[in-house]
Amino acid sequence: MAKSKVYFTDFKTKPGYNMLDKLENLVKKAGIGTIDFKNKFVAIKVHFGEPGNLAYIRPNYVARIVKLIKSLGGKPFVTDANTLYTGRRSNALDHLEAAYENGFNPLVLGCHVIIADGLKGTEYREIEVNLKHTQKAKIGSAIADADIIISMNHFKGHEMTGFGGAIKNIGMGSGSRGGKLFMHSSSKPVIKVSKCVGCGMCVKSCAQLAITLNEKKKAVIDYEKCVGCGQCVAVCQFEAATVKWDEAASIASEKIAEYAYAVLKDKPHFHINFVMNISPDCDCWSHNDIPVAPDIGIAASFDPVALDKACVDLVNEATFTPAGSVFEKAKHIEVDGKIDRFKSIHPDTDWRVALKHAQEIGLGSLEYELVKV
Repeated sequence: MAKSKVYFTDFKTKPGYNMLDKLENLVKKAGIGTIDFKNKFVAIKVHFGEPGNLAYIRPNYVARIVKLIKSLGGKPFVTDANTLYTGRRSNALDHLEAAYENGFNPLVLGCHVIIADGLKGTEYREIEVNLKHTQKAKIGSAIADADIIISMNHFKGHEMTGFGGAIKNIGMGSGSRGGKLFMHSSSKPVIKVSKCVGCGMCVKSCAQLAITLNEKKKAVIDYEKCVGCGQCVAVCQFEAATVKWDEAASIASEKIAEYAYAVLKDKPHFHINFVMNISPDCDCWSHNDIPVAPDIGIAASFDPVALDKACVDLVNEATFTPAGSVFEKAKHIEVDGKIDRFKSIHPDTDWRVALKHAQEIGLGSLEYELVKV
């Protein structure tokens, strides 16, 4: 299999040539202009960030890509789909308010913001893929109906998949509520009774009313109601609610890759990873911790698999670790003879599963050539 090209630029700037200029130069060198945008609907898939989290991509970067696509004749809109768990992004109205609060609004972006799966997360198209786990993927309508997909991804750690990049943002992020349920349902959480303090935060945050406190003030999960959304894991401050990291988590990772395949199937697509503010966990949290690696740069490619793999390697090759970061405190785990930052901070995950499966189903290649711009 031929190596895919991944284009990369660092954060060094000079007067008259800022990071927005470097971003535009990067994507042009990577070939975004070879896509026929004229009069095409272009979905720019981003993660708006849960309010309180400040690690998400700055909307200024998205605005520059919007401007470029318009200059190429396209009709861009910025989009994300509703979350499965209860929060500020679980329905279109609250989701839009959260997006606007974080700067993703028409005034800043220069285009419309659309919640892909509608008011309650029930507006979707079924895309037939007939893969290992997924026969038909439930993709948010606005994304499924778009002619071209551009993903702009904050590259960071993730408590279920090891890291979150292009494949995670496209796959999990584009699924309707039913699609997210399908992807998550293989990895349901468990309660470590010895760590539970009975605070009740998981009870209050469970949209399915699946968690109660027993007579000893310990959380108990009703698995007949639990959908595996992971919100209890996100809100628990005592590490009592955890995902049971077994084969099910690997299946969830493979499902995410298959959903990404469904989103990109038969469409022109292009992907940009921002390897900065590399927080240990997802931007779905309402806070962000100290980065696990220094800011590295921006990478772009037509191949989301090669792009994510290149960014993992860039992070693992980084030499400086911010003081007090989770990685600094963690037991450093080696993979293939090198210290793996994402495996070290989330030792029960395996980020290679999604990438390997993505390559197997034809989404892209793990072999890449890094082209510095």
